[in-house]
Amino acid sequence: MKGLELTLGFSSCPNDTFMFDALVHRKIDTEGLQFRVVMKDVETLNRMALRNELDVSKVSFAAFARMTDHYQLLNAGSALGNGVGPLVVSKRELKVMDLKAGDLCVAIPGVNTTANFLFSLFFPAIKNKIETIFSEIENSVLSGKADAGVIIHENRFTYSQKGLKKICDLGELWENETGQPIPLGGIVVKRSLPEEEKLKMDRVLKRSVEFAFANPQSSERYVKEHAQEMDAEVRQKHIDTYVNDFSIDLGEKGRKAIHALFEKSVAAGILNSIPTGIFVNSQ
Repeated sequence: MKGLELTLGFSSCPNDTFMFDALVHRKIDTEGLQFRVVMKDVETLNRMALRNELDVSKVSFAAFARMTDHYQLLNAGSALGNGVGPLVVSKRELKVMDLKAGDLCVAIPGVNTTANFLFSLFFPAIKNKIETIFSEIENSVLSGKADAGVIIHENRFTYSQKGLKKICDLGELWENETGQPIPLGGIVVKRSLPEEEKLKMDRVLKRSVEFAFANPQSSERYVKEHAQEMDAEVRQKHIDTYVNDFSIDLGEKGRKAIHALFEKSVAAGILNSIPTGIFVNSQ
């Protein structure tokens, strides 16, 4: 018998394709779940989820803070950790004080991204921002369209080769201020789904991530097929950086880091209060 079909959104980035390969290609037991895959950049997924268009999706944690009425967070599949934060880069020799002055034009990978949330948190004076798909931010800075750019994903490993210079590491600033790992993005599921189906989705995704860790070569073709960066070493660095134990299960430490981001959202006036019941199987 055909099981429940879910519209599943995730990005083409190596960490996502690495984690979802076993699930999509049925290399594991999906417990009857069927999937219709929507592969988009994370900001497009954020916007779709904010419109409640996807059953299950990768979203930025900053965006999740604004969709908790409709979605809960799965325990598996998150990108969260230390030393994984977005970087601010430039072509010229710019310093942190230049960012604090607020006169620069900065390319960001989407207004709803955690990257933009962090940048706004630490450099609120900058108002001139250009929303740019993440894979084009380096070019925007190199061409002079933007004075600086907030880079994520594979670009973390390629910017210096293209002649760009790091101004600061937003994840490092976060860790120094909060003492918490940086929560970048996670996998959300519609609240309206039956509880047993949400728990099933969580189990299946965890199984998929565990399969990826146990069989790292199995997803190589799928990762390569969709990656923006075609260098195999860069793809592997991306996976090694963004897929870790938190991707298997957030645990208490991961949940605490997400609450810290929500607390900052309240302090910044983005949220009125910290929502409750945001985790699947959480009271």
